[in-house]
Amino acid sequence: MPLGTDIHNIEITLGKGGQLARAAGAVAKLIAKEGKSATLKLPSGEVRLISKNCSATVGQVGNVGVNQKSLGRAGSKRWLGKRPVVRGVVMNPIDHPHGGGEGRASIVKGLQRVK
Repeated sequence: MPLGTDIHNIEITLGKGGQLARAAGAVAKLIAKEGKSATLKLPSGEVRLISKNCSATVGQVGNVGVNQKSLGRAGSKRWLGKRPVVRGVVMNPIDHPHGGGEGRASIVKGLQRVK
């Protein structure tokens, strides 16, 4: 395989199956080959030594634009298991330390009593 080749689904241990660069759109680059090992640049930016005997697939994982799809409404996100995020300041005092009060009181961090 020539240097600079895009690869994915890379084995770490021989015969264990692909474990690196498997997510949608993921790709690793072959940057060096020396002796019985090859140096790869992973999608995270980590540079890692892998045995030349380990298998990998040439190319990039498909479905690159998976994060660019508009879900359209909140319910679609709920189907994926994403719950709404509620700020503590809009909760009741029983539910959160920042909750309650009349109007909108500010949250002061590290307020200490002076003796």
